[in-house]
Amino acid sequence: MRLTGKRAVVTGACGFIGSHLTERLVRAGAEVTAFVMYQPTGAAGWLDTLPEETRRQIRIIAGDIRDAAAVRRALAGQQLVFHLAALIGIPYSYQAPESYVDTNVKGTLHVLQAVQELELERMIHTSTSEVYGSARYVPMSESHPLQGQSPYAATKIGADQLANAFYHSFRTPVVTLRPFNTYGPRQSLRAVLPTILSQLGSGSSVLRLGALHPTRDFTYVQDTVSGFLAAADAPDALGETINLGSGFEISIGEAAELAADALGVAVSIDTEDRRLRPESSEVTRLCADNSKAQRLLRWTPDYGGRDGLRRGLLETAAWLRSSGILQSYASRSYHL
Repeated sequence: MRLTGKRAVVTGACGFIGSHLTERLVRAGAEVTAFVMYQPTGAAGWLDTLPEETRRQIRIIAGDIRDAAAVRRALAGQQLVFHLAALIGIPYSYQAPESYVDTNVKGTLHVLQAVQELELERMIHTSTSEVYGSARYVPMSESHPLQGQSPYAATKIGADQLANAFYHSFRTPVVTLRPFNTYGPRQSLRAVLPTILSQLGSGSSVLRLGALHPTRDFTYVQDTVSGFLAAADAPDALGETINLGSGFEISIGEAAELAADALGVAVSIDTEDRRLRPESSEVTRLCADNSKAQRLLRWTPDYGGRDGLRRGLLETAAWLRSSGILQSYASRSYHL
């Protein structure tokens, strides 16, 4: 992976996956610019929690992905852009779909235009397994039909199609990566595994969750980031869409039981109606075919299968305890 000295910008660098990717890029020797959402306090999200030695090596630019001029300024003089900035909460997309169009679709357009005009070497665009909707077959290859079962998923389909259109229309050097259910340290409580682990960590004897039957392909964040790094210089990846998933399918209910067992906690599980998606919007099954990632990126997950998921859950739980963040999480509250 030839990243030493490469000038790389990460949009959405202040977020969950973005902060891990930024940290790994610094360790790989890249010259990293973090494009983060402007905050009047000057906060840079999870980047503020990185070791000072690491943070000093990151050039932070605050702006808004919806502002084309701000995006162009951030990308000027760069060689690579990892585009992760997005609105990602599915429940909130039911409440504010227009903001998802502005951020996820128009924001991606701004990045693509800047990459084209500034002649960057490569753009790695972030998709999501949610664009597939409920599995029609498993494991799900990149040719699986797309179905937007939430406003969030619909906007990510739109962004993916823009990336594909720019590649075919203008030969814009873009690679689309499609992560499946990434989890790990720094993930917010809007996601199901942090919801489970924070409730277990708070000593609750009853887990309050939504639907338990849907299956997911949970992929540890360091595996996801390794896929992004591999895509930065994979010679045959341009113009391709590539799944990043473990290939291991487990229901949410079973994942909760696995987490409780791993932590040595006995709990019962209650389903709360307010945590349920609209019935036809729920994606009931996801499981990745990652053979294309293996072939084009030489990527395989280090945290694969049930044992890998158990190990990732334990590492995430350990982070929740050691970081002190558990005390600030309202673990019994439901967050959109």
